[in-house]
Amino acid sequence: MSATPASRTIVGKALPNIPWEARPATLSDVVWRYSANPIIPRDATPTSNSIFNSAVVPFGAGFAGVFRCDDKRRFMNIHAGRSADAMHWQIEPQPIEWHGDPEITKLQYRYDPRVTWLEDRYYVSWCNGYHGPTIGVGYTYDFKTFHQLENAFLPFNRNGVIFPRRIQGKYAMVSRPSDNGHTPFGDIFYSESPDMEHWGHHRWVMGTKGGWQSTKIGAGPTPIETTEGWLLFYHGVLTSCNGFVYSYSAALLDLDQPWKVIYRGGPYLMSPQTLYECVGDVPNVAFPCAALTDAETGRIAIYYGAADTVTGLAFCQVDEVLDWLKANSEI
Repeated sequence: MSATPASRTIVGKALPNIPWEARPATLSDVVWRYSANPIIPRDATPTSNSIFNSAVVPFGAGFAGVFRCDDKRRFMNIHAGRSADAMHWQIEPQPIEWHGDPEITKLQYRYDPRVTWLEDRYYVSWCNGYHGPTIGVGYTYDFKTFHQLENAFLPFNRNGVIFPRRIQGKYAMVSRPSDNGHTPFGDIFYSESPDMEHWGHHRWVMGTKGGWQSTKIGAGPTPIETTEGWLLFYHGVLTSCNGFVYSYSAALLDLDQPWKVIYRGGPYLMSPQTLYECVGDVPNVAFPCAALTDAETGRIAIYYGAADTVTGLAFCQVDEVLDWLKANSEI
């Protein structure tokens, strides 16, 4: 591993044990893949058909996370997991059991989780089946016991991602209103809440554009606070003659008014190009759901679902991403 220069761009804590692999000398891309991808195979639990679109955070001396595991019946649910190094994961064979109002905790389906440390606990958001897809919200202190709150919105909605701190005194979230199926549209919206249950003051953030993000877009990992704004990795979808193609890029949002976009990547940062991204249950998917950051070095490790089948890991450096955004912005 090569040393990374010190950076003070990320607002947050040092994470000296962040997973990291230096960019190959022959590669100039701003985001590069881990050479041992995929880090989580489709059969990492006894009953899993696929494990992807998963969220991880630092926890204690190691890491913990919530993982989408579709079982061999092809039911969609989310499981807890732990790791010492954030690369080798032990995922619980049984789905998370949620404590809360039985009207809300009754399982229809759960998928595509995100996890955010906020104030004194880890908040989990996911696509929750409740007479259609909406945003489920819950929390845990220890990744053993999980409590579910009210759904954030009415159906239909997906890609609900919670900010890691309050903004102007309110909890904040971005989401992507949708429909009940494989949505052929979708813009990103911002919402705020006084209590993590009642959401309002909705603001449009950004919509589709041409090319790789022409069909729909949606937020990826928890927004990363930087000295210049909120760094948001987001996915975009192109409709090809063979179906959807999921790639991802980044945008920089205003710190105090995150519905205002400062920069937005015109090109993608990563598209499905490897075998494990192009071949699987849903071909041609690179879908980011989590990012670990080290404020000391500016390193970022991105976890993404590949072909809706396995989980991949990619790396970048915050200052390089911001420089790339400024040079390639198309708002």
